[in-house]
Amino acid sequence: MEKKITKKEYFEMLKEIVNESNSENKGELIYFIESQIASIETKAAKAKERAAAKKAEGDALREAVKSVLTNEFQDAETITALVDGEDVSKNKVIARLTQLVNLGEVEKTDIKNESGKTRKAYKLI
Repeated sequence: MEKKITKKEYFEMLKEIVNESNSENKGELIYFIESQIASIETKAAKAKERAAAKKAEGDALREAVKSVLTNEFQDAETITALVDGEDVSKNKVIARLTQLVNLGEVEKTDIKNESGKTRKAYKLI
């Protein structure tokens, strides 16, 4: 499989071409290319910071979800009600429960309620 060339690599190739040329605007072109490369690097660094912050936030919520789990099966609505936080939603809690299941820390099963509907339930292993 062929490696995809990144935007930064294209700009670096253009910089080499401009350096070897005899263009009157050589300095301006090099300045433009270097500013574009710097912009790409800045965006990449900020994206890494956001990803790290999001991962840390997810880890905090995952720990909060894990802390309210017991050795008895509970459905996602019950667990969501027990987790403290303003922006805690059922979807976020289910995502963290899935992560915990994948890590082998939580067991997941189907339970039926009084009306016969099946729901997912979780407990600590």
